[in-house]
Amino acid sequence: MRPVRFAALGDSLTEGVGDRVKDGWRGWAALLADGLDPDGAPVEFRNFAVSGAQTLDVLERQTPAALALRPDIVSVLVGVNDTLRCTFDIHAIATRLDQVYAAFAAQKAVVLTACLPDPGAMLGLPGVLAHPLARRQRAVNAVVHALSERYGAVHLHAAEGDWITDRAMWSADRLHPGERGHRVLATRFHAALAANGVAVGRRPSVEPEFPPPTRSASLLWLATAGTGWVARRCTDLLPQLLRLAADEVRHRARGTSARLDLRTSHAVAAALAALSTAEAADAA
Repeated sequence: MRPVRFAALGDSLTEGVGDRVKDGWRGWAALLADGLDPDGAPVEFRNFAVSGAQTLDVLERQTPAALALRPDIVSVLVGVNDTLRCTFDIHAIATRLDQVYAAFAAQKAVVLTACLPDPGAMLGLPGVLAHPLARRQRAVNAVVHALSERYGAVHLHAAEGDWITDRAMWSADRLHPGERGHRVLATRFHAALAANGVAVGRRPSVEPEFPPPTRSASLLWLATAGTGWVARRCTDLLPQLLRLAADEVRHRARGTSARLDLRTSHAVAAALAALSTAEAADAA
């Protein structure tokens, strides 16, 4: 019997950062893989996700490798790193994700997607800095949601809910789930797949195998590796983010903050409309 093939694409979330085991990171995708088929049946799992990956990396590097595997199930969770770059472009993000989803849909793979929390809120940034990042993440989530419907993906709403504010779900960096959080993602995806008759194995356990990191260990991580992690992701964004914050302050003072939200909504609508126009042109 041919094994069920599961390919995981994305960034550090799917790589498993926050769920450390002896040999490195494990993560929600590896936990989910164990529950895709009945006990004892083979599952071929390949994790192509790389920390720091953006939508362009997924399109140009991860997707060709995963397509060669011809997966039955493929997860594509990406976009947060795009929001942390000065090159953020919702039109480009929409185009790339559309190409990725379409490629796997053409192979008849079940595609897993998710809306994700915004990094500004998770890091506890001040409002004038957090709001611009939140708009970017909402834009990405709106694109992911729309394209998930277009391609019939199994979509998880993970951008909100109690798990966002529950510190027990998150690792020391506040951006990545801890073991419990990864397990919650795995069980939620398993339930969604089971509802579609895809996951027929045992549901992953939500109970952690390992104790959570101590407060001192968390503080040490934030003071050493964590600082470097944030710096590597955000250095090129900082000048632009300060300008966005200044714009936020001006609009707030004038009582016109709603215009910023409206501008983002228009950008998302234009990006999706451009995809529909291109698709119609190709069909013609």
